[in-house]
Amino acid sequence: MNTTRKRRPWRTLVLTLAALALAALIVAGLWPKPLPVQTRTISRGPMTVSVTEEGKTRIRSRYLVYPPTAGFLQRVGLRAGARIEAGKTVLAELTPEPAAFLDPRMRAEALARIDAAEAAVKARLAEARRTDASLELARTELRRMDALLASGAVARQEWDRAENQVRVLERGAQAASFALQVAEHEAGAARAALTRAATPGHGETVPILAPVDGYVLSVMEENARAVAASTPIMEVGDPNDLEIEIELLSTDAVAVTPGALALIEHWGGEGSLRATVTVVEPGGFTKVSAIGVEEQRVKVRAELADALPDGVMLGDRYGVQARIVTWQGENVLQVPTGALFRRGGEWMAFVLEGGKAVLRTVDVGRENGLEAEVRDGLKEGERVILHPPDTLADGMRVREEGRR
Repeated sequence: MNTTRKRRPWRTLVLTLAALALAALIVAGLWPKPLPVQTRTISRGPMTVSVTEEGKTRIRSRYLVYPPTAGFLQRVGLRAGARIEAGKTVLAELTPEPAAFLDPRMRAEALARIDAAEAAVKARLAEARRTDASLELARTELRRMDALLASGAVARQEWDRAENQVRVLERGAQAASFALQVAEHEAGAARAALTRAATPGHGETVPILAPVDGYVLSVMEENARAVAASTPIMEVGDPNDLEIEIELLSTDAVAVTPGALALIEHWGGEGSLRATVTVVEPGGFTKVSAIGVEEQRVKVRAELADALPDGVMLGDRYGVQARIVTWQGENVLQVPTGALFRRGGEWMAFVLEGGKAVLRTVDVGRENGLEAEVRDGLKEGERVILHPPDTLADGMRVREEGRR
């Protein structure tokens, strides 16, 4: 009996300890575990903001070929893609109608057309000379920067801008030369029309020669038939004189200025091609999107600064994707957009402090879809939680699983 009584306190103690251990296990199982999260360090660095939109190539200087007088058009043998040389390639042949002598009114109109065409030639010539002078100045400036770059007296970025300016002006000089050829051809056609109209009885076939070097873009009239004066026969141009046409949303076009850098992507080759925005049209237009929503669009034109690889030629109206830079910063405090979320009209983020998630209000500036500029609320070196789940609350314990 005495032995049994002595063992009971030990048995009670063992049962008590077992009950406490079981309770501790239950509490440990029910105790909330730290939530696994991914984090990212807030840092400073370069930041670029851009707008991306689909675009298409466009031959800048196009020429519409038409007969200067009425007559019988012979069948046109050329097709789209045919190579032409200015003043040599016969685009079409026309047998002019017999013409009567011009009355004073018709003669005055013909002379006025000649004067207008010759004035256009002078304007194009002045533009070509101005472009050539600007190109020569840009080349001189680039040669100076070559020497300064070697000695480290000028930044690489400034040299890149100077080189880009030379490339743009080279393209501009090429376009100005093309436009001058077109104007001279139109002036010659106006003088020829007056001569033929003033001399009745002509029945010989008159060749219509190519006004510029380039290619046939499209043929509007290929059958032999009688045509009136100024009937479109074909359109010609030079695919080397390309520009990019982009239709931006008006809200995006507000931030784009002439001279902005544009990167042409998905053009069919490797990498991207640099281009420079030349024109942001002041007027917009309404366009219905693929999902049936009316949008206000603005046309933006950019000029290629990089030459195409050897053996590669973009054609007219080829599809591309343009990424236009609207803002750049060199030392910007930035946070991943994946760490930001809206609450009560304000941007918020969770910061990792002592193993806990601390809620912060963040003043956000510019953003590019991946990163956002931090104006206030976060400091360099702090770690933010990426893609915080809805269950995460202020002060909750967390555990880092992924760190970048």
